[in-house]
Parts: sequence; C-alpha cells; structure tokens
Amino acid sequence: MIQEDTIKLLRECDAGVAMGISAIDQVMDVAKSQSLRDALARCRAEHDQLQKEIVTALHDFHDEGKEPNPIAQGMSWIKTGAMLTMNESDATIADLITDGCNMGVKSLNRYLNQYEAASEDAKDITKRLIALEEKLAEDIRRFL
Repeated sequence: MIQEDTIKLLRECDAGVAMGISAIDQVMDVAKSQSLRDALARCRAEHDQLQKEIVTALHDFHDEGKEPNPIAQGMSWIKTGAMLTMNESDATIADLITDGCNMGVKSLNRYLNQYEAASEDAKDITKRLIALEEKLAEDIRRFL
C-alpha cells in the first residue's frame, strides 16, 4: 500500500508541476512589470527543480509519471488566451496565476489526504510544491 500510494501521489505532483510550468510559460512574455516577470521566473526555476526530484523519485519506482489532464490543460490555455486577449495586463496575469495556484493547492492537499499511506519523502515533495504555489500566489498579490 505504501508503494502504491507513493507512486500515485508522485504522479499527481508530476502532473501538477507540469501544469504550473505551462501556465507560467504562457504568461511570462506578456508580463509588463519586471518584478512580476522576476517572481514568475523564480517560481518556474523552483518548479523545474522540483520536477527533476519528482521524475527521479518516479524512476526509482520504474514509473513514467503522469501528464496533466489534456482537457484541464486545454481549458486553462483557452481561458488564459481569452482573458489576455481582452485585457493584457499584469493584473490579469496575477489573477490567472493566483487561480491556478489556488486550484493546485486544493488538489494537492486532497491527494495528500487521499494517499495517506505514501512515503514521507513523497509527502515532503507534495508539501514543498504546495508551499511553492502558496508563495507565488502571495508574491503576486500586489499585482491584482
């Protein structure tokens, strides 16, 4: 049970971190404020580092990970594109990214509860990803 829950939790982290990277990449070049771009770039770099840890952990279990849900990713891409077309501002970017962070935090906490038999290492990775999402949302509040 421990191994099964560990793999499932790491897969969800893998999909979540990929969604985060994709969302940041989609808005990075549109951001007007250098401080917003810096916050997004810092968070993206931290996402990259965490993604490497997740992939390594999954490979230890001979697992390929999990891609983000294509429907969720497509809907996110459409929503972001539509909102930025209507209002290409740092406030719009902050709003979109904050919504994504909040959804990620909610989902990851749900998975932590669902896969309670997961290893402490997998739970630690999940908690660090949650903290990263919470910090980004906090860092960009001033742009809302």
